[in-house]
Amino acid sequence: MSKEKLYAVKDDEGEYWEFDTSGFLIPHISGCLTTASKKQAEIVADEQGGHVVTFVEEPEKVVLTKEQAEIVENARGNKFPSDYMSSESDDEELLMNAYVNGYTVAKEKKYRVLAPKSWWQSEDKPKYMHRTFGISAYRGAGEDSVFTQKQLDLYELNGAPFTKEEVTDDAD
Repeated sequence: MSKEKLYAVKDDEGEYWEFDTSGFLIPHISGCLTTASKKQAEIVADEQGGHVVTFVEEPEKVVLTKEQAEIVENARGNKFPSDYMSSESDDEELLMNAYVNGYTVAKEKKYRVLAPKSWWQSEDKPKYMHRTFGISAYRGAGEDSVFTQKQLDLYELNGAPFTKEEVTDDAD
């Protein structure tokens, strides 16, 4: 996140000072509404009326695991959030950053598992495994043919004779 700030001067009617033409204008029909000089904005606010508005970049949200996100949410209801987070995780700095600036939850990678070629009906019709250990004859077999890494390990689908393909979720 950049430490640079921009400043504007806003009057009581909601109009902003236009630094190019030296007057208050409605924002959608104006030019330069900001200045990098806080001092300049303060002088205009004092001389012309209004108050200084400071613009800063929104901080970048950190990416958390589902478990870390639960800790942050539980901390919101705690009298001492930082104490709670440090008692629940060694990643206190990351969690405090998430608490203050916001966060997103990392999506767990998902995979489809291609069955061994000997199971295919023909060379051009691949088969995919289902959670019920049935076989899918088509690529879009649905959610029951998608596995997390943990499930691949649990069902022993992680390696020969199976081939895993990462599923991308283009909807998000």
